[in-house]
Amino acid sequence: MEKYVVGIGEALFDCLPEGRKLGGAPANFAYHVSQFGLNGCAISAIGDDELGEEIIEKFEAVGLNHILPKVEQPTGTVKVTLDSKGIPQYEICLGVAWDNIPLTKEMLDVAKRAEAICFGSLAQRSQKSRETIHAFMDAAPKEALRVFDINLRQNWYTAEVISESLNRANVLKINDEELDVVATMLLGVPSVPGKLIAEDPEKTRLVCRDLIAKYDLKMLILTCGAIGSYVFTDTEESYVATPKVKVADTVGAGDSFTATFVAQILLGKSMRIAHERAVAVSAFVCTQNGAMPVLPEELKK
Repeated sequence: MEKYVVGIGEALFDCLPEGRKLGGAPANFAYHVSQFGLNGCAISAIGDDELGEEIIEKFEAVGLNHILPKVEQPTGTVKVTLDSKGIPQYEICLGVAWDNIPLTKEMLDVAKRAEAICFGSLAQRSQKSRETIHAFMDAAPKEALRVFDINLRQNWYTAEVISESLNRANVLKINDEELDVVATMLLGVPSVPGKLIAEDPEKTRLVCRDLIAKYDLKMLILTCGAIGSYVFTDTEESYVATPKVKVADTVGAGDSFTATFVAQILLGKSMRIAHERAVAVSAFVCTQNGAMPVLPEELKK
């Protein structure tokens, strides 16, 4: 029986200074997973418009499986501006297609054959898409990897959404700034103005292991930008420094990290090897414009 590695949630166009690029964290994840020979599948919704047709064309051009029902709302777009370090700032349109993802039989059929699923908080800002994501997760095999790549954006998240998502997940992917928000919101850890938890390695370990224990997670992946990244289990820890590269932009770098890590785990690699390869791929993506560059063969091998 054919298995799938699914990204479910937003599929959209990032409107960057140099032009329009296909994106959306779950779609980015599915695309990058497929570059490692796995059966990636992007699930979202599009409008009955030119942008929606363009998304289908681009997915089909790279051989990416997709379930993209057409809805009344327009295909999503995000205005992306970059600061002096190439760090993106997002203006995310409301009332778009991926806010209204309908649950279909085709989706449920794929859910039953999913070996890994990646989902985030952004597409859960609307009740419609949140219900679809929850139903999809509930239909998946219990043994599937369920990666909550949290992706906190603007004010489109709540403690309830985050907690419900963690209860459905067995892997959490989070960055250093998001860790402070989640630690305060769910663990009651007081925030310290001007200082992130990730700047204190021992406090980082305690908070991450508390989240693992509270939500019975298999793994927690923490990315800290230029500082480096960690992977924690209840007994193991891996740290890899971030390589220095010439950054074009960081759009989609985190998604490529998640996808590479998941792909390597599914291909039987150790946590440490999966972590090292995820760092290498995300560093490469930072040197490219847009979220979905083609990886060089040496990184795919």
